[in-house]
Amino acid sequence: MSTEAITPGEAAAAQEFPDRIGFKPENPYLTTFRPYIPAGVELPELTALPLIMGTVLGMIFGASSLYLVLKTGLTVSASIPVAVISITLFRALSKIGFRNATILENNVVQTAGSAGESIAFGVGVTMPAILILGFDLEFTRVMLVAILGGLLGILMMIPLRRALIVAQHGYLKYPEGTACAEVLKAGADETSRAAAHAEAGAPVAEVRALPIFTGLGIGFVYKVAMDAFKTWKDTPEKVFGGAYSGASIAAEINPALLGVGYIIGPRIASIMCAGGVLAYLVLIPAIKFFGSSIQGVLPPGTQPISQMSPNAIRGAYVLYIGAGAVAAGGIISLFRSLPTIWSGLKGGLADLRGGRSARAGLIRTDEDLSMKFVLGGIFVLLALIVLFPQLGLRWNILGAILIVAFGFLFVTVSSRLTGEIGSSSNPISGMTVATLLLTCLIFLLVGWTGSTYYVTALSIGGIVCIAASNGGTTSQDLKTGFLVGSTPKHQQTAILIGALASAVVLGPILLKLNSAGTVYVPATDASVAAAANFKVDPAQVPTLKTETLQGPQGTKDTKAYHVFFKSTTEGGNAVKYLVDDNGTPVYMADPAINGTHKARPDGTTVTKFDAPKAVLMSYIIKGILSHKLPWTLVLLGVMIAIVLEMSGIPSLAFAVGVYLPLSSSSPIFIGGAVRWLVDKYVRKKFARHKLSEEQLVAEGDKSPGVLMASGYIAGGALAGIIFAFLNSLPSLSAFNERVGNWANTSNPFFHGRFEDVLPLIPFVIITVLLYLAGREVILRGRDAPKSG
Repeated sequence: MSTEAITPGEAAAAQEFPDRIGFKPENPYLTTFRPYIPAGVELPELTALPLIMGTVLGMIFGASSLYLVLKTGLTVSASIPVAVISITLFRALSKIGFRNATILENNVVQTAGSAGESIAFGVGVTMPAILILGFDLEFTRVMLVAILGGLLGILMMIPLRRALIVAQHGYLKYPEGTACAEVLKAGADETSRAAAHAEAGAPVAEVRALPIFTGLGIGFVYKVAMDAFKTWKDTPEKVFGGAYSGASIAAEINPALLGVGYIIGPRIASIMCAGGVLAYLVLIPAIKFFGSSIQGVLPPGTQPISQMSPNAIRGAYVLYIGAGAVAAGGIISLFRSLPTIWSGLKGGLADLRGGRSARAGLIRTDEDLSMKFVLGGIFVLLALIVLFPQLGLRWNILGAILIVAFGFLFVTVSSRLTGEIGSSSNPISGMTVATLLLTCLIFLLVGWTGSTYYVTALSIGGIVCIAASNGGTTSQDLKTGFLVGSTPKHQQTAILIGALASAVVLGPILLKLNSAGTVYVPATDASVAAAANFKVDPAQVPTLKTETLQGPQGTKDTKAYHVFFKSTTEGGNAVKYLVDDNGTPVYMADPAINGTHKARPDGTTVTKFDAPKAVLMSYIIKGILSHKLPWTLVLLGVMIAIVLEMSGIPSLAFAVGVYLPLSSSSPIFIGGAVRWLVDKYVRKKFARHKLSEEQLVAEGDKSPGVLMASGYIAGGALAGIIFAFLNSLPSLSAFNERVGNWANTSNPFFHGRFEDVLPLIPFVIITVLLYLAGREVILRGRDAPKSG
C-alpha cells in the first residue's frame, strides 16, 4: 500500500496492529511509539464524576486566570495543576471506600478543566476593550463571545488531530501536554499500571515518580515564596545607560518557564530568545538613540522618547513591530503546513462522505467525534453569530466569513505553535492583533468606519482570540491523550462540556470584578472637573440608558442617572459619565478595568486592573478605523519575518520573541541551555552504543531531567493560579500590604542596592538541580507511587 493512501491515524494503527494494515510509516518516531494504555485495552474513561470534577475545576481555574490576565496580561496553563488535583482527590476518595480513578479518567478531568484558563485569557484580552472604546460591558455580549469562540476553537481543532498530533509525533513536542502525560503516568492507579502491561511484548514507558513530584514540590514552594511572601524579586532587570541607553535585559525567574525551556529544547528556545534580544538590545536602543533628539511626541507614543523607559518604548513602538512579525510568521507557517493539514482533513472528510465506512474498524485511540457533528456544530455556531445583535454582526455575512477564515488560520497556527514552544509562550494576543489589523483593514476597504463597527471588529477579534487559545489548549490535551492512550472522541466531548460551562460563568465574573472596583468621582472633583466641563444636548438625554450607582456609594445616592460616553478619536479611553435630566455631568464612573482612581471619595481603596492587552486591542481598532495605525511599524515586523524565512530560520518562533518581553523568553532560553548540556552528556554516555539520532533524542526525552522539568511546570503553574485566586480576596489585602511593606524596607533580595542580583541565587539553585537531575546525579527513583 502506498504512503499517500494511508492517513496518519491509519499509520498509528499500523504500529499496534501490523497485521491489519501492511504499512510502515515515514515518521521514525511512530515505529517505536506505544501509548501507555494499549488501544486494545478498555478502561473506564468518560464517566460522570471525573467529568463533573473537571468542569468545576475548569470554572475555578478560569476565574483565577481571568483575574491574572486582567492584572498582568498573562495566564498559566491549567492542565497540569488540574491533573495533579485530580490524582490527589481521587486517591483521597479511594481511602474512604470510593473507586480510584483510572489514568484515562484523570485525563478526562484535566481535559475538561483546561478549557477555563484558555477562555479566560481570550475574554480578558479582548472584552475589556469595549469599555475603553466607549461601550458598556454586557453579560450577553461577553457570554456569547466566550461560548462561540471556545466551542469554535475546539471544533476546528478536531480535524487537525491526525495531522498535528499523530503524524508530527516526535517533531512537535507539545511540552505542557507531554509534561501532563508524565504526571498522569506517575500518578496512575494499580488498575491502569496493570493495563499498561496487558499486551505481551509491548514496551511500556518506565515511570519515575520521584523526579516529577520533587520538581512539583520545588516549583510550588519556590513560586509561593517569591509571589506570596516577596522573599525575592520575581524579575531582576538591568537597564543600560550612557552610549547604550534604552537597552535592557531581564529574566522572570519562574520555575515553570525554566521547565518549558528544558522540554522544548535548545533550538526553539534560542530562536525565541533571539527575538527578544533583537527587541530589547537592538530595536529599543535604536529608537531611543534616534528619537531622543526629536522635540515633542512621536506617534503612536504619548510622551517624548527621551523621557520613555525601555518598557514604554516597547509598548508604544516595538509591540506593533512584533505584531506584524507574528502575523507574517503565522501566515507563512500556515502555508508551509498545508500538505500536512490537508492529510488530516482528508481523513476527516472521508468520514463525512462515508468513504470510511469501516469507521468501526478504527482502533480506539484513533476515534474522533464524527465530522458530521463537527461541521454541523460549526454551522450552528456561525448561524448564532449572525443572529445575535449584541455582537454587532447581525446578518453580517462578511463578518461570519472573516471569523471562519481567521478562526481556522489561527486555530491551526496556535495548535502547531503550541507543539513547538508550548502554551505558556503561545502568542495568542499577537494572533488577535493580526486578526484585528486585517479585519479593520477590510472594514476600511468597504467603508465601515463608524463607531458602531468598533464592536463588530472586537467581536470578530474576541471570537478568533478565544478560538485560537482553546485550539492550542485542545491540541495539548489531545497530545496528552495520545501519549497515555485515551480515546480522542471522549476527550473532545469532555473539553466541549468544560468549555461551555466555563464560558457561562466567566461573563458574570468579569462584570463583577469591574463593578466592585468602579469609583464614582463627583464631577466637581478637581481631578475631573476640567474634563467634565460639557453638557449633553437635553433632547438627547431621554435616549440614553439609565443606571444607578453600584457598591457602597450606591447606598448614599440612590438616584438613577443617564449614561453618556465621552469619546476621543486619538485612541485614548472613552470616559463614562452619569448625567442628570438636564444633561449636566454629575459623576465620572471610573471603572475597575483600566481605571485610574484607586480610592472612593470616602477613602476606601479598590482593586484596579490594567488590562494591558485589552488596551492594545482598543488602540488598534481606533487607530485603523480612524486612519491612525502606524503601518510603518507593522510592515517592519512583516519584513523581519520575511528576512528570517529567506535565511532558513523559523520566523514564527522568532516573532514570538520579538513580541514577548525578553524577561519571558530568557528563562526559557536558560532551560534550553540546560537541556543542551544534558544532551551532550547523553551523547557521550551512549557514544559506544552507536545509537541513531532518533534513539539519542529518545534517551534525552525519557531522562529524569524531563520529568523534573514537568514537575517545575506543574508546581509553578499550580502556585501561580492559587496565588492569583487568593490575592483577589479582600480579607488578604492587609496581609499583602504588610508583606509588601516589609519587602520594600527590610528585604535586600526584593528592594535595595542588590535587588537585581541576589534573586538570581535561588534561580541558579533550581537550575543546577535540574541539570543534576538530567544527568541522573540526583533523583534516581524509579518506582511509581503507591496508589490507594
